[in-house]
Amino acid sequence: MAEINKSPAFWRSFPIFEEFSKELIEEAIGLAQWRRWPAGTVIFQRGDEGNYMILVTEGRIKLSLITSQGKELSLRHLEPGTLLGEMAVIDGEPRSADAAATVATEGYVIGKTEFMNFITRNPEAAEAVMRYLCRRLRETTDQLETIALYDLDSRVARFFLATLKQIHGDDLPDEASLHIALSQTEIAGILGASRPKINRSILSLEEQGAIKRKGNVIDCNIRRLTALAEPDDE
Repeated sequence: MAEINKSPAFWRSFPIFEEFSKELIEEAIGLAQWRRWPAGTVIFQRGDEGNYMILVTEGRIKLSLITSQGKELSLRHLEPGTLLGEMAVIDGEPRSADAAATVATEGYVIGKTEFMNFITRNPEAAEAVMRYLCRRLRETTDQLETIALYDLDSRVARFFLATLKQIHGDDLPDEASLHIALSQTEIAGILGASRPKINRSILSLEEQGAIKRKGNVIDCNIRRLTALAEPDDE
C-alpha cells in the first residue's frame, strides 16, 4: 500500500481543500485511505449509496449516465487532482451517475461518516466546503451554457480553454501546450456532439490558427481560442 502524501500543498491542489489551514489539512489527512482500481473497474453506479468520496492521484475516471434506451452520456473525465463523489457524501442522496476507471487509477478515499464528523467539529472547514460547492455549481452552469448556446467550434475552444485553466489557473499565458488524454469520441460525449463533428471542428480551429496539433499535444494560441470561444465579443 502506498504511503499517504502528507504535504499540505498536495492536499490543497484538490479544490475542496484549497482554503484549509495547515491544521485542518493535517486532520483531513488522517481520514484518508489509499486505493487502486484496475482499468475497466466500475467504481460505483447511479443509485448506489454515497458513502465515500475519491481524490484522484493517478489515472482517469469517467462519469456517465446510461439512458433508458441504453445510450451512454459522458458527463466528465476526472484526472489527477480532481475529486468525485463529494456531492452524495454531503447531501446524503444516492450516487447521481456511474463512475468507471478508464485506465489503471489510484487515489485516496475519505468515508462519509468521517468527513461529516470532521466538518461538523470544524466550522471553518464547513464554510470552505460550501464555497467549493458554489464554485462547482457555477462550473456546471457554464458547461450547460456552452452546450446550449454556442456553436461547435466555440464549444471545442471553450473546452480547450477550460482544460488549460485547470493547469495554469485563470491567468493563461499567450501560448500554451495541452496534452489531451481523451479520445475525440470522449470529447464528443462531453460536448454533446458526434465524433466526426468534433474532428471537423478541431480541423477548423487548426485552420483558423487557434491550435496546432503535434500528436497528442496541442499548441494553443490563447488569443485566437478566446476569440472563437466568445464570437459575439469580437
